[in-house]
Amino acid sequence: MTPTQDLTLAGLVHDLRNVFETLSDAAEALSDDPKWARTAAAISRAVDRGQRIAASFQESVQTFDLDVIVRNATQATLDFRAASHLPELRFETGIEPGIRLAGQPGAWERVLVNLFVNAAHAMPEGGDIAIRARRTGGFVELAVSDTGPGIAPSILPELFKPGFSTRRAHSGLGLSIVDSIVRAHGGTVEAGNREDRRGARFTIRIPDSQAAIPLEPHPVAVEGLADSRVDECA
Repeated sequence: MTPTQDLTLAGLVHDLRNVFETLSDAAEALSDDPKWARTAAAISRAVDRGQRIAASFQESVQTFDLDVIVRNATQATLDFRAASHLPELRFETGIEPGIRLAGQPGAWERVLVNLFVNAAHAMPEGGDIAIRARRTGGFVELAVSDTGPGIAPSILPELFKPGFSTRRAHSGLGLSIVDSIVRAHGGTVEAGNREDRRGARFTIRIPDSQAAIPLEPHPVAVEGLADSRVDECA
């Protein structure tokens, strides 16, 4: 990266922080009104996530708890659901204790949020999202499944291509971002359908290693939430 690119990136992060500060101040003002307190809290959490994403462009490789990333991504998705007036979502997690990933925590938060939001859009009547993670054969296997209609076999080869989307007025970048981040961390991601019942499943496999991996820059610093399971958005 050239000095000019460094300056451009630093300037972008600086300007975004100014935007986030304005939003944070507005959320604080809204929080004084009981009518808007919950909205203000959601805005504050969104600002926190935006700050983590901005900071992650300059984030170093580290090891971190997968469970914390899942909780952050779950809360971000529930806030998105509420703001977008989507139907109820229920999350269920089954993560093998003690799993730590090596890489950039913000990048993995982006991976999960994109998968969760993709699942939410696939379930216009609401539904369940399950997150499972386990160690197997020298890898960590992370699976995200939903109770939507599943993925048509005809579009599976196109799913991770930039710009591909089955929804109008959408960029089609979400799953492409997932694929690029996972590959940057030395892993793979596959899309398919659940065997037991209707619904899509995305399976990520990454090396089970605490060692740092040479990565491309991808986003954020991690802040945990209180509970490991969030059943629904109020």
